[in-house]
Amino acid sequence: MRTLVAGAPAPAYEFLPMKTDEVPFSRQAFALLGPGAFRRYIVGAAISDTGTWMQVMAQAWVLSSLTNRALILGLVNFAAGIPTLLLTMIGGSAADRHDKRTILVITQIVQILTALILGTLIWKGAIQIWHIIIMAAVLGCCIAFEMPAISALVPELVKPKEIATAIALDRSVFHGSRLVGPSFAGLFVGWWGAASAFFCNAISFVALIIALISLPARAIGSVEEEEQRRSGFKDGLRYVRSDRTILSMIILIALTTIFVFPVISVMLPLYVRNLLHLGADRLGLLMAVSAVGSLSGSLGLLSVARELRLKFMTGAVILVAIALFFMSRSTSFLLTAACMGTLAIGLSFNFGLAGTIVQERAPAPLRGRISAIFGLSFFGLMPIAGLMITSLADWIGMRTALWIAAVLFGAGAVTVLMIAGRTVSAEPVSPPEPEAATAV
Repeated sequence: MRTLVAGAPAPAYEFLPMKTDEVPFSRQAFALLGPGAFRRYIVGAAISDTGTWMQVMAQAWVLSSLTNRALILGLVNFAAGIPTLLLTMIGGSAADRHDKRTILVITQIVQILTALILGTLIWKGAIQIWHIIIMAAVLGCCIAFEMPAISALVPELVKPKEIATAIALDRSVFHGSRLVGPSFAGLFVGWWGAASAFFCNAISFVALIIALISLPARAIGSVEEEEQRRSGFKDGLRYVRSDRTILSMIILIALTTIFVFPVISVMLPLYVRNLLHLGADRLGLLMAVSAVGSLSGSLGLLSVARELRLKFMTGAVILVAIALFFMSRSTSFLLTAACMGTLAIGLSFNFGLAGTIVQERAPAPLRGRISAIFGLSFFGLMPIAGLMITSLADWIGMRTALWIAAVLFGAGAVTVLMIAGRTVSAEPVSPPEPEAATAV
């Protein structure tokens, strides 16, 4: 067994030719959804994620009623992103050193409290932008610890050869909840007001907490692996620098975060209200269309052969760039919905494959820290990207900002994938890891 020594440069993996006797992903998926720890986690996550997406849609609608400026919407993401940026390295180290279940239970409880506070303020008609900004900062602190812990937890619930399938299923459930959550939120906002979506979200966290408590503890590794878990965050950075493929995936997600995600996560309410002149029900439908596309992309991960990864990722980048450009020209709901669906398929596909590649190549003792670095390319850059694109939209117009973002993203992402080359398809020979817990 080859181990990594704390403080020493991390060696790059060696690679073997593609195996021809791999179990089909679809068969692995059915096996993973049988009784066991992974199924308990995925059910709890599905319920919790649905509540989260209900709040995301309701909060976006509340914000768009409080301000007409895209920059203000960017400030909310900025408030959430700065704590994430500052604390994620600590969160990644904590995920490797401590019990991930405990970390996740604490973050869920904090998120219950924030949902109840915001819901109560909305219900009483006292909500203001600064309330949302403060709660966003609290959530940013939660994300800094939750993101690396949950990213590293999923591979521990399955065997090493099942990691790709487990991540694909996890993302499919996440995006499936995007289909249900915003649709429910649109109805709840119309029937009982936006506060009801926040209260539902608070209740939904209980399901994930129950699932987390039921999970078995991580199997103890060798002495060398446990020492590696206690090493510093620089070991994670050193390993990422030594692995060109992981570094390329991080840059790819960073480009996506800068040029594409502000359109979907920050400016969409204003796009719907000011450019399409539509209401909350159509915003919910667009988010549902996006969810269908994301779910389709995630399920597609289950059928992509390893040797075809580069072709599919490049195709997804081109689709996203084209969809973003046409969205900048759209004046109809149907065309915008088609663009949103296409965007979602491409983004989900590349996020899923990039995350799978990183987790497959990350040694178990460093997985929390490498997950944190990978997460920073999204959560860490979101506040900066949100301010950049929204400020640009306020300055030159939203439509112009969208087509500029489309061109820059397409050119940059294709270049990164060309540099990465076929290493994204190579099968790493990972160090032996303890068998995943199979307690029922």
